[in-house]
Amino acid sequence: MASLPSLRQLSYFVALAKELSFTRAAEACFVGQSTLSAGLKELEDSLGIRLVERDRQSVSITPIGLEVLERARAILAASEDLVEYAGGTARPMTATIRLGVIPTIAPFLLPNVLPDIRNRFPELKIALREDLTANLLTRLADHQLDFALIALPYDVDSLLVKELFDDDFWLVARKGDAALLGNYVHLPAKMAERLLLLEEGHCLREHSLQACRRSDIRNAEGMEATSLLTLLQMVESGMGITLLPEMAVTGGLLNGTELAAKPLAAPAPKRVIALVARSSTARLEEFQALSDCIQERFGVSLSASRSKRKGIHV
Repeated sequence: MASLPSLRQLSYFVALAKELSFTRAAEACFVGQSTLSAGLKELEDSLGIRLVERDRQSVSITPIGLEVLERARAILAASEDLVEYAGGTARPMTATIRLGVIPTIAPFLLPNVLPDIRNRFPELKIALREDLTANLLTRLADHQLDFALIALPYDVDSLLVKELFDDDFWLVARKGDAALLGNYVHLPAKMAERLLLLEEGHCLREHSLQACRRSDIRNAEGMEATSLLTLLQMVESGMGITLLPEMAVTGGLLNGTELAAKPLAAPAPKRVIALVARSSTARLEEFQALSDCIQERFGVSLSASRSKRKGIHV
């Protein structure tokens, strides 16, 4: 039977794939370059395949190496989760949780739920990172985050997923804009041509396109926003209209502007707010506790305000 690769060998390979430099990878692993090279050679010999190609100018991962890389990351993450599980069984809800949140959720949800979490679990600490969905999921896979709060639909097949609540889309335009006529507005193709979007990389862009049943929308001037605040400034300047999630509208994002918002006609397009973790996570108790807090503190209140809505301007 062939010898099994060690976790150290796998960590060398993952570091090299990230840095694409033997020097930088060795520094990241706190070993000498010769030690890293030897460990990588042992890994290739034990697997019987070539993982890395290199010359004087560059380092690249072979096609089979890329497949091995995904498995290596999963093995390392599962191993670290095992260690955390062993260390956390005695006193759950007392560690530091590294939580990633996307920018279109963080400012509207966190101020509502974090005080409740602190009150319920005073010894639990939460370290936050705000970033785009793809970056958060990469950090989650690399064990740099424990959980991520994101919006679905998104490809999360390999993750543990807890859907928390629906977040409907509202149409936002300048006050008096014809697009806002009626209690609940429709979004016909002609109106969709006026739609302003966030730039590529924001999942809200993709969700807005799905709401319009479009694969892409390009503003005539080619203008796209880098943040929700920039997006609203563009709408307020008369460049077009946009869609915002309900949590942003009810969270006061339009306060002090010349903008108004109305819900879209049924069946209203929506995104689904979800908490995700690695399937191997050892922090199931914390995962469930955070899910419960968010649903009870924010999801329930959002649903209550939605049920009372009469279709008036916000």
